Order: sequence, then structure tokens, then C-alpha cells
Amino acid sequence: MSIITIQDFTGVYAEQPFMQKLRESAATDKNIHWFDCTQVDGTDCYCDDEAQAILRQQIESVGNNSFGIHFFDNGNYHYMSKLWTDQVQEPFNLVVFDHHPDMQPPRFEGILSCGGWIKEVLDHNKFVQNVTVIGVADHLVEEIREDLSQANAAEILNRVNFIHESELESITPHLKGTLCRPHTPSLYISIDKDALSTAEAATNWDQGSLTFKQLTATLTHLAQNRKILGIDICGERARDMGFEDTTAADALNNALNEKLFRLLTGFHGIQ
Repeated sequence: MSIITIQDFTGVYAEQPFMQKLRESAATDKNIHWFDCTQVDGTDCYCDDEAQAILRQQIESVGNNSFGIHFFDNGNYHYMSKLWTDQVQEPFNLVVFDHHPDMQPPRFEGILSCGGWIKEVLDHNKFVQNVTVIGVADHLVEEIREDLSQANAAEILNRVNFIHESELESITPHLKGTLCRPHTPSLYISIDKDALSTAEAATNWDQGSLTFKQLTATLTHLAQNRKILGIDICGERARDMGFEDTTAADALNNALNEKLFRLLTGFHGIQ
């Protein structure tokens, strides 16, 4: 069985029966780890040094089998993928599903944020080879190119491939080109559910148009003949963000998390 880790920052999983079953199982199943992060300060959108130290301790406590499937709340905490990929000790390619590029130059040096974590990985992780971001809004790709250019950091884009939202009908051909430069069999996958349409998920950020069918097909393709080092999942709704029907939003996310769990635990390549 894959190692499952849940880091609950806002308590939103309390509204999801499937996730509560995982929480109950964590009491007796050594392959499931549940961390209550609701009392960890300095984590919302930006992660300060003290919070990083606590979160790294959680990750390290999972042990040598720290790679696996990781759930960590809404998109404000997507920077957790940076902390998890810090554990990787071999060359890998990073594949991210996100409606946003998450490559903003930091306003203050050394600040880890949900909007700039991919840039942090590229700047500081010696093992990452290439990054592919799938489902990004077309206009945001152009904006991030300009932002990085103004920050004299445009060269990192030489290691980034964007599959625009407008290109989602033909994801696989784009993947064939990017994932073999340079060739490495190992992948790390990070999923922000805001890449999906509002019919598939209810998140706290503006959403794209990816369907679960497209996501499933792409993940299945990625897992073929490749070693998957880890898979991250974020993109819950924010508990303080009003939905017209929060019960329906939670039911939608609950069903999606269960489907992702069933799909991903069936992949034999997960480390």
C-alpha cells in the first residue's frame, strides 16, 4: 500500500466523510499519517521559518517511506509541494496541475509562498530537471513571463513547459516532448484541483476547465514505465469562503478526493 499523509491546516476535511475515514484509520494503520496543522501559525499563503521547521519535522517523522500520496488542504498551502520535494534525493521531473503558474518572484527574499513555490524549487532543488505545468490560464503564462523578465529571472523558464488551458484537448503530445528533456524515469506530481472545472471541484481560487477524465488519462499516461516519487493533492474550499451551497461543495470535493485516492493508490510506480 502507498504511504498516505494528510496535513490538515483549516479543518476543512471535517466536512468530508471519506477523509474522516482516513483520519480514523490513521490511529491503527501505519501507512496513514494524519497531522493536525490548525494550530501552526504562519502558514496561510506564506510559510514562515518557524512554521517550515514544524512542517519539516512532520514530513521527516513519516520516515524513510516519506514518499507517497499527500493531501494538504486548500491552494493556500500549495507550497507544501516544495517542502515535500526537498526530500527527493535523485534526479526528477516535476509535473504540476494548476490553473496558476505559481512562479511569482518573492516580494521579500526567502519567503516561501503558494504563489511562488515552483520558482523556489527551480532555484534551490539541485535534483529537479524540468517542470511541466498543466492547465495554466493562457493570460497568466504571459504575465509570469513578463514578471520574471522584470526580475531578471527569465532564464529559469528554459526548464519550464506550460501546457496552456487552451491546449488541454491535446495534453499527451506536449508531455512526450517535455518529459524526455533530459530523460529521467522519475516523476513528482503535484495537483491543485483549481485546474479542474467547477463541475469537478470547489476551490478557493479561480478555476480552469480540466475534466476529471482528462486528469485521469494524463495521470495514467505519466505513470506508465516511470517511477512516481510522490503525488500531492491540494485545492479544497476555504472554510471562510462562502459558497451558495457549502454542503454541495463539500460533497463534490469529498467524491473527488475519494476518486483520486482510488486512482492513485492503484499506481504501482509510487515510491
